[in-house]
Formats: sequence, structure tokens, C-alpha cells
Amino acid sequence: MDKSWMHIEDRLRSHEYAEDINQFLSMAQSNAPSSDSIRCPCQDCHDPFHANRSDDEDDGDDTREYIDDVDEMLDDIRVGSFVDDIIGLNASGSDDDNAQPNVGTSRHHTFEQYVEDARRPLYPSCTTYSKLSFIVKLLHIKTIGGWNVKSFNMVLKLLKSAFPSAILPEDYNDARQLERGLGFSYTKIHACPNDCMLFWKDDEDKDECPKCNASRWISMTSKHRVPQKVMRYFPLKPRLQRLYLSKKAAEAMRWHKEGRIDDLNCMRHPADSKVWKDFDSQHDWFAKDSRNVRLGLASDGFNPFNNMSKPYSIWPVILLPYNLPPWSCMKDTYFMLTCLIPGPKSLGNDIDVFLRPLVDELKELWEVGIETYDAFSCDVFRLNASLLWTINDFPAYANLSGWSTKGKLACPVCNVDTDSMWLAFGRKHCYIGHRRWLDLDHPWRKKKRAFNGANEVQIQPAKLSAQAIFESLSVVPNVQFGKSSRKRKRAPQELNWTKKSIFFDLPY
Repeated sequence: MDKSWMHIEDRLRSHEYAEDINQFLSMAQSNAPSSDSIRCPCQDCHDPFHANRSDDEDDGDDTREYIDDVDEMLDDIRVGSFVDDIIGLNASGSDDDNAQPNVGTSRHHTFEQYVEDARRPLYPSCTTYSKLSFIVKLLHIKTIGGWNVKSFNMVLKLLKSAFPSAILPEDYNDARQLERGLGFSYTKIHACPNDCMLFWKDDEDKDECPKCNASRWISMTSKHRVPQKVMRYFPLKPRLQRLYLSKKAAEAMRWHKEGRIDDLNCMRHPADSKVWKDFDSQHDWFAKDSRNVRLGLASDGFNPFNNMSKPYSIWPVILLPYNLPPWSCMKDTYFMLTCLIPGPKSLGNDIDVFLRPLVDELKELWEVGIETYDAFSCDVFRLNASLLWTINDFPAYANLSGWSTKGKLACPVCNVDTDSMWLAFGRKHCYIGHRRWLDLDHPWRKKKRAFNGANEVQIQPAKLSAQAIFESLSVVPNVQFGKSSRKRKRAPQELNWTKKSIFFDLPY
């Protein structure tokens, strides 16, 4: 059949495209084994699933996806409330009976409010939206569209004036009660303005930094003391637990072991990598349960003000669960923001100060785990988690690993065998020893004029073992963090190590 319609750019306004699409679907349905359904070609179904052609014909907009999921969301909340009573966990994922809930009401009262809002129409004659589904859609549009709070409140004001009988929240804070009731909260941790320490745990009651004597507060005379620097920390345990409260997510979290095709010749998922398989062989107790979570960590600084004339660097720290299939694990739906570290200056090596709460929680998740309800298998299991790797650019790599990516030994892979050259007129190092990784008989090894004017006879450097890395780190002294500390001059035997990274505290 003619397939020229596939190249039409303006598909929304083209009648030819719509007619040819219908012709294509008719042909597919006439050749299908079943006359009722055909394989769905959309990105969500990925061909294996069958769908009725009429399912999409009356779906002129995308409102159904916001409404149909409300009942399923309520089921997850109900199960979560029930499991919390059985396991004895509060919304923050801790075992502390004295911990305060996120909202001023109990979890059962919150669920009853959800049910009431889901049954109440948006206005008396409305049959399309309930109060709950409409608020969910508004919050979703705000997130996707990047609205600020002022814009959101303006839209609410406009809707109230246009539809006086509609049951709408008063403002953004009122709408956010939905998120708080679901347990999506965070902890504010005050920090030294010079990044020396966190006012946390044993130092929670201090008013000054014991290292640089900087005040914790902007003003001590005001009635409400305002901290100089605040990090937002989003606890990891309740978010991992919530993944397993949804039947669909709980089933998808097993994919890496139960749904993945183990093909030795292809790498389609991180589970096919050598690092993953070596980790499983070293920690077989962890690998036995496919529900144990493998995590990746990504972090980098950015300017949130979209104004380069106003320098500011804020650092989000995001975790990604790699148990999921490849078409889900890198979607922002499953991104878990754990730390939001404020600026205004770039963190540098001081990022270890702010990563301490996360590392402590990761250690606990590895050594102790947490009781979790699995909605797919309808049982309670002990969930463990491990951090397999980090994802970052080269400058952020230096901050997280403790190996400086500048200077003569900038390459963390080559280490002491880094092939660098100092450019006298450019006043910087350049690195042109990449021909070492070519085969010994490769013609580029003899191309002098195209590179540094010499034949390349070196072989690629040997891969460093974990034991060699730990031995080189043994000569690195304890580093004092903070912007007030003087920049430490490294000794020659320290190579390019600037610190022992906090990730070396993890027991695996």
C-alpha cells in the first residue's frame, strides 16, 4: 500500500493523513487473527498487547488517563494505610512511634477524605471530573508546564470566577495537602553557610559551626530565627516502599531477573553488564530476591534562575531504580530526588557533607533493610538496596569520586599512566595518548602528522584493582571540609586524590 502519508509533517491538520491511517488500521484488522483486536503500535504497549480499534476512536482528548487511575491510586493508598498499621511504620519510613505524621490527621482520616473527594463531582452537574481527579490533573499540568505558585493561584482564581459552583482548592498550599497526605514529604536540615557541617543528629541543637564559628542563623534577634542555609532531604525508605504498594510497579521491579532475556551477546539493560553480574556473584544473598533494589546516583549543579549574570549553583541528587525495564528506569516518573543542596557557590569536595544523610540511609538499607509490603505477591518482605554506580559529567566526577580531573594525572582510568603534555603557549595540559587503545597493527599508530608527531608504541594501561585504589587512598589524610578551610596542597604520593570519597564508607 501507499506509505507516503507516513512522511506528512502537519499530521494534526491533514485530512489525507487521517484517511490513510484509517485505511491502514482497516487493513491490519482484516488480516488480524481476531477481528475484535489488533496489536497496539503505541510506545506504551510496544506491540505485544492487543487493543480494540474503537478504544481510541472516541478518545479525542487525554482526560481519561487522569480519571481512570484515581480508583487504582486510592487502592494503593488504602493498602498503604493498612500495611502501615501491620508493620508499624509511619509516613517517614521509620520505626519511631513518637514521630509526627506529615499532615495533622491520621492516615485513615486522610484515606476517607480521598474517597469522599473521589466521589464528589467537581460541580453538581459534572460527570467528567471529581474533585480529586481535577486537583490531580491541575497539579500534573503545573509540574509539566513549569508553573510557579503565583501562576497556579491565578488559574485557580480564574476558574473560581468562571465556575462559582465548582469545588476547588483555595490556593496551591491547599492543593498540596494531597501530596502531603500521600507521604511525599521532606526534611529540612540546616547547614553551615561555609559548608563545613550539617546541624544534624548530635549537632542539631548547636547555634554555631564548631569548625568555623559561623552562625547558624541569619539573625538571632528576630522572633522566628531564619537559618542561613537549608538542605532539603527526601527520605529514601518510604519511597522505595511506595514502589511496591502499586501492583504494576511491584511487578515491574522484578523485570531485571524475571522478565529480561539473558542474552550473552547483547547488552540491553545494566543487568547485562559485567559489573552487575560480578556484584551478584559477590553478594548472592542480595541477588536471590529480585525485589532488592539496585540504584544509580546522578548529580550535577545548575543555575535555577536562568540568568547567567546571576551566578548560583544548586545541586540536586537523584536516584534511579535499575530493577525496572529499560523503557521505564530512565523515565522521570521513577526519578527519586533525595537531596536538594542550595548554593550559591559550587560544592566541590564539600558535597560529602551533604551526602551524609543519604549514605547513612543506604548503609542501613544494605545492612538491616526495611519491612515492605509487596502488592503484587500480597506478602511482606525485607527490602534491601545497594548503590551500584554514579552518573555525572567529568567535573562532577571529581567532586563525587575524590580524584581531581585536572592537571597532569587527570584521567581516573589511566591514573599514574596518564599520557599528558604541557602546552607552553596555551598554558594547559592536553591529553593525546588515546592511540594506545588501538590494535598494535592499526595504521593510525603510525600517523605522526595527524597527532603528536611521533609513532605510538605504548600499550593501554593496566586496569586498576580495588586493592590498588584502597592502597593509594591510604596516604590521603582526613580532609577538613568547608569554604573557610585553606586549600590543601597535595603531596606527590597522593597523586590526584583530593579526599577519600564518602561513597567508600558503603560496606560493599
